[in-house]
Order: sequence, then C-alpha cells, then structure tokens
Amino acid sequence: MASKVNISGIVLAGGMSRRLGRNKALEPIGGEPLITRVIGRLSRVTDEIVVNVNDAERAAVLPLPKTTKVAVDIYPDSGSLGGIYTGLSAASGDWGIVVACDMPFLNLELFRRMVGLREGYDAVVPVLDGRPEPTHAVYSKRCLHFIEAKLKSNDLKIAKFFDGVRVRYVAQSEVEQIDPERLSFFNVNTQEDLDRAVALAAAGK
Repeated sequence: MASKVNISGIVLAGGMSRRLGRNKALEPIGGEPLITRVIGRLSRVTDEIVVNVNDAERAAVLPLPKTTKVAVDIYPDSGSLGGIYTGLSAASGDWGIVVACDMPFLNLELFRRMVGLREGYDAVVPVLDGRPEPTHAVYSKRCLHFIEAKLKSNDLKIAKFFDGVRVRYVAQSEVEQIDPERLSFFNVNTQEDLDRAVALAAAGK
C-alpha cells in the first residue's frame, strides 16, 4: 500500500498514569492490554512500531511484540515533546505517525488521510475545538531540529515548535467527515474513561 511507504508508528508510553493510579497501558480493553490494542491498530498503517518510554524498566513490563523498537527518552522528564523527539529520532522512516499509548480507538482511515496530506509539509496535525492535537499527528524528521531547540530551552509545549515548520492543519470538519464521533482522539486518563473504553470496545468500536 503506497500510504505505508517510509512511515513509522510512534507510541508515546512514558506517562506515569497518575490520574488512574496504575499503569494504564496494561489495562485490558476488548480482551487485550491497551497498548497491545494501540500497537495492533497502528501497525496496519505503518512499517514499524517504535515505543517511547522514560526508562528501560518501564519497557520491560509492557507486552510488546518482538519486532517493536524501544526508544528510551533522550531528554528525560521532557513530557510528550521529548517523547516525540526520541521516537522520531529512533524511527527508520522519514515520517512518523505519533499517538499516545492510551488511545484505544484509532481511526485508520483518518490516519491514511493524514498521511496523504503530507506532501509539501513537515507535519500534519488535526485541530479540534480550536486546539491542535499534537499526540495524534504525523511528523517528518525535518521537525527534529526545531523540536530539539525547544527541548534545550525547556520550552515543552508541543505546539511551540510549529512556528518553525510547515504544518498542514486538518480542520475539525475534515476529521468529522471520517470520524464523526472523534473516537480516534479518545484517551484513557481516569477510571471513568476506562469504563467507557471497555463498554465501547464491547460494542465493537
């Protein structure tokens, strides 16, 4: 499939799951651990999977396929921006689809559409309710220099580096044509979120 050429899947799994109180990546949804579900979906539109973690010990407890590439934070304690940098640096592809490990309902048609929009740009980022969704986005390795500059200055808001690169924003109307319920962006932070995710998975989402 042409849309898969030179595309790496990058899963951000460095968070501490503070609101849930336990490692949400391991929570069962639809009969499998959450991170396994995320990797399974993302692998259908990418050539490899890179999982970003904050340390090797965290990676050791994750049920990762043998083919998964593990990337430990290059800039520790730098949040999702550092995770994007580390994952994109480790990726074999020129482009990476970045998602968080707690997004159980990734919409593959939406990602195929986003990948198809990358020509002439350095990043493809959806916008919902007036705000960019940078942990559900597509990035070129051309972004690395700009991301690293922000990391070195401890300016960790992801969207701050967008000023230095060419971004194709995907309007909410474009997103909702493919994913009207916006479930691709649903993420698990709390027990209530987890309960809803389990119910949605049981309903075949």
